[in-house]
Amino acid sequence: MSTSAEARVTLRQVGYADPVAQHLIERVQQEYVVRYGGRDEAVVDPAEFSPPHGLFLVAEVDGVPAGCGGWRAHRAGEGAAELKRMYVEPGFRRRGVSRLLLAELERTAAAAGHPRLVLNSGGRQPEALALYAREGYTPVAGYGVYADSPDAVFLGKRLDAGDQGADRPVEEDTWAS
Repeated sequence: MSTSAEARVTLRQVGYADPVAQHLIERVQQEYVVRYGGRDEAVVDPAEFSPPHGLFLVAEVDGVPAGCGGWRAHRAGEGAAELKRMYVEPGFRRRGVSRLLLAELERTAAAAGHPRLVLNSGGRQPEALALYAREGYTPVAGYGVYADSPDAVFLGKRLDAGDQGADRPVEEDTWAS
């Protein structure tokens, strides 16, 4: 019988250029290299992740960097925001960190006035695709540098600011590990 301890997950808003964010972004890029043979080629301007046009979060478990993710105003317009750089360190996977990150990114995008969130993932990321399916994401038209890539998966979700707790700040949560 194993004992479980309470772990505290903190979601912290940071700049895209923050050293912890950059470390986690490099980790996700290395994950792309392993899974796809190269880094993500989508152009990312760090300023796009600064409020009010975007947001970047780092998840920490008991002070240890565990994951990250952000959103930016989507270039295709229609008020959408695009989810980027969702990542959870291997040692923290399957513990709810990605769900907490995604829920907060959805909430803050809705609070900023974005009616929907879109994302680009890939067929070699079944864990991510399962998460997005569970959270209500459905196929949308392709966009950007991967619009015609056979491995690319484009998903989206309508956000309802009324259901997102728009006045709630980035929070801490606890879970058993």
